[in-house]
Amino acid sequence: MRDVAIIEAPSVLGLRPTGVEELPEALLGAGLAAGLGTVRAGRVEPPPYDPERDPGTGVLNPDGIAAHSLALADAVGGVIDAGRFPLVLGGDCSTLLGNLLALRRRGRPGLLFLDGHTDFYQPSAEPAGEVASMELALATGRGPRVLTDPEGLGPLVRDEDVVAFGFRDGEESAEAGMQPLPPGLHAMDLDTVRALGAGEAARRAVGLLAGDGAGAGYWVHLDADVLDDAVMPAVDYRLPGGLGWSELETVLRTALSDTGAAGLGVTIFNPRLDPDGEIAARFTACLLRAFAPEV
Repeated sequence: MRDVAIIEAPSVLGLRPTGVEELPEALLGAGLAAGLGTVRAGRVEPPPYDPERDPGTGVLNPDGIAAHSLALADAVGGVIDAGRFPLVLGGDCSTLLGNLLALRRRGRPGLLFLDGHTDFYQPSAEPAGEVASMELALATGRGPRVLTDPEGLGPLVRDEDVVAFGFRDGEESAEAGMQPLPPGLHAMDLDTVRALGAGEAARRAVGLLAGDGAGAGYWVHLDADVLDDAVMPAVDYRLPGGLGWSELETVLRTALSDTGAAGLGVTIFNPRLDPDGEIAARFTACLLRAFAPEV
């Protein structure tokens, strides 16, 4: 089993204070740290939330997200430098920027993007200016410079070093006017994953990411809404269909068992939509099995 260190990053700056900020407490309360036998390496608190859309960038909280990303990158980098594997518990998907920045400081990273949505909106097409709907676009250098070019290191990840995996929002995003995924980015939608089988699809994705990078490894970004809405209704933007628990476990186990995996971020699960804690317990069990060594 990896030497995991948990970082709490309960930011809602890219969304709104709906409850996703309680994700760390919910999964830790369900036994995640104890099950991994791991340490808690700190908590990166976000700046105050501003509900007013920034007129210059067209997004919510651009400066706050930029500041939080720098602090989160420092925390993730500290864990990496200590020889441990960072497990970052968000928060909304804007935390991806800080996680990737930690790797970008160390070379050329890859990204396995497990999300029910492609999150490739530009500010003009995102109705509320939520960065949690555009973090993949920002990470690949598309959007306001304050978020795409931290420390002059943008883009945080190249198109060809990304695999978007398991998404199912093609029709919805096209109708909303989202910019299309670039041709160089590797796209494996839910239908493709199902056609290949979760295990084979994950092996192909890892193969694409473990190739010609500059040694920074790849980040695994997990948005809870990649799961089937029937088993994971505790998310803010629900969409029919998705991966089952066993499929997600297979994908995560495959990704995390490769030496190229440099960290995992978990986002969007909303404990307020899980009042009895049953989904948190199931989610935690899935993560623990994904990290467990093969027997």
